[in-house]
Amino acid sequence: MKDRKRLSTISIILIIELVVMIILSLVVTKTISSTTRNSSMDNMQTITNERAHIIQTYVENSEKILQYYSKAEQITNLLKDPENSLLQAKAQTYTESYSNDIKNLEGIYVSEWNTHVLAHTNPEVVGMITRKDPEPLKQLQDAMLSVGNDVYDTGIIISPASGKQIVSMYKAVYDESGQPIGLVGLGIFTDQLVNTLNELKIKGVEESMYTMVNVADTKYIFNNDSDLIGSTSNNKSIKKICLQLSDANAKTEGSFQYKQNGKTYISTYTYIPKYNWLLMLDDTKDEVYSLSRLMRTYMAIFGIAIVGLVILFSFITKRQEKINQKLANTIIKSNKTKESLYTAMFKDVLTDVRNRIAFSMDFEGANSTEERPIYFVMFNIVNFSNINSRYGNDTGDWLLVRTVDILNQIFKNSRIYRTGSDEFVVALQVISAERKTGDILGDAKEAYQRLTLAQQTPTMGKISFNYKVSVARKIGPINTSVITVLKSMLNKNPDSEHGHIDFSDLGS
Repeated sequence: MKDRKRLSTISIILIIELVVMIILSLVVTKTISSTTRNSSMDNMQTITNERAHIIQTYVENSEKILQYYSKAEQITNLLKDPENSLLQAKAQTYTESYSNDIKNLEGIYVSEWNTHVLAHTNPEVVGMITRKDPEPLKQLQDAMLSVGNDVYDTGIIISPASGKQIVSMYKAVYDESGQPIGLVGLGIFTDQLVNTLNELKIKGVEESMYTMVNVADTKYIFNNDSDLIGSTSNNKSIKKICLQLSDANAKTEGSFQYKQNGKTYISTYTYIPKYNWLLMLDDTKDEVYSLSRLMRTYMAIFGIAIVGLVILFSFITKRQEKINQKLANTIIKSNKTKESLYTAMFKDVLTDVRNRIAFSMDFEGANSTEERPIYFVMFNIVNFSNINSRYGNDTGDWLLVRTVDILNQIFKNSRIYRTGSDEFVVALQVISAERKTGDILGDAKEAYQRLTLAQQTPTMGKISFNYKVSVARKIGPINTSVITVLKSMLNKNPDSEHGHIDFSDLGS
């Protein structure tokens, strides 16, 4: 009787252990699967945001090209005296010379306010009136006047002249009294932009594709199927999002799921409010969640192994203690695996510094005081995508690692974050009595000088790289908006590419 009772008690204990292990395995599987899935989506969203930044930068650079052209002496003098043949010749010579330095250019020109062309990349167009109909002409004039001295972006369109996709923009030129005396126009082919995006390989989502639509009319700007470019999207999700964003004036991001040709796709999107464009990165659901399924498979195998072990050990009562120890070790290993997955979410693998998610976790809700302020220093690698395109991804990766090494050498006792594909933020809290703003700016300048020195790269010889730098001091509550402020300082400072470092005291 005692033996039977003892056997029954052991059986109950083993059953309880079996149930506990199954539940634990299910919980761990669900947690890891959910974390992996969220990480995959976050990765896709980060990639989409980076690509949107590349597109916006491409268009903004084109705007600068037109701005500089409109301010040239040869152009402004001609518009003041459009009948002067000598000024016409000078403007034409300048236009052709200026065009030689612009990559992927369809055409750039200057005309009178009625679109009578005075100088053009293509001399054959000189003397023509590009908009003869009064209504389209007035629409263009009103659009340029509505933006004042800024550039009026027509958008990414199919050029009626070349039949190719271009970035089209115009800018009014005013006299001293503020009256429009003419305009300049620019067309830049999008081939280089599309090639740049396609050449940026995305590890783990090889089947991905880019799609971009104009929110105003839901027409495709980019699409994997070239026949759809310029046509209205039939995707209900895209139409719904465009409707929701019709009155939006701030950057918006998100994701949605849809079916097409028998496949289910996951799409992450970023809204570019400045141009009213919606950029999407689409990939098959199978590929996006492949790592999550793999983890579930591993965990299922792991769970089955545990069940098998428990059943086997039920017949080996004399080794019960050893079995319990093995199960405990297995649980510890599972928890360490879970901990490693969480750690991977907050670290940039290439440079071994913390990422933007970690920045948000570290500073969201944090506070600093007047006695112990926090300084944030942003370093942005100029034209990083072009560096990868021109010298290769290995050189680009080497440059990222070198950037972190130099920042670590100069900014002691600081935390470095990679907040974007081409940008790093150094965060350091100081004692105001010991270190002043001038000291931080001095370190930032030293870092800039060292970073921009010509360096011997591993494969491409000696190369110089350029950086933009901005510095902000913050006391009081801190959140991730400091990154936006630092970026805005870089974008608004035309001299930032020439070593000028902007500083902003954000106060409290």
